[in-house]
Amino acid sequence: MFSHLTNLAHTRSITGAIGFYLFHIVLLVGLSTFLGHYLVTLGVIDGTVGSFFDGGSIHTMIGAIWTLVLGSTILHGKKMTNDVMSVVIMFLGVYLAYEVNVMLGMVVVSYLTTLGNK
Repeated sequence: MFSHLTNLAHTRSITGAIGFYLFHIVLLVGLSTFLGHYLVTLGVIDGTVGSFFDGGSIHTMIGAIWTLVLGSTILHGKKMTNDVMSVVIMFLGVYLAYEVNVMLGMVVVSYLTTLGNK
């Protein structure tokens, strides 16, 4: 379940995709909290950041960027950038991460890891 977590070109089973999802959500929460704290400390952002699960705007932006980078890296690693449907699915994940919830966008990115290499 938790094997090949950093190998983004690896084709995963459903349980492997769940492990990928859990690992990268925990990593995203830590990254978002770290970046949010230091962006406020350095004066780049005014006010407070809030928690990751409140759906604050800075966490949503960091999560959407994370979803975009992770999804595009998966597509590049699997050599699927010329497959239009895979690219549309990746952008659907970014849209869901920005508009609905970052955790839902990561479900779509985790689905991309189950697709076979081209």
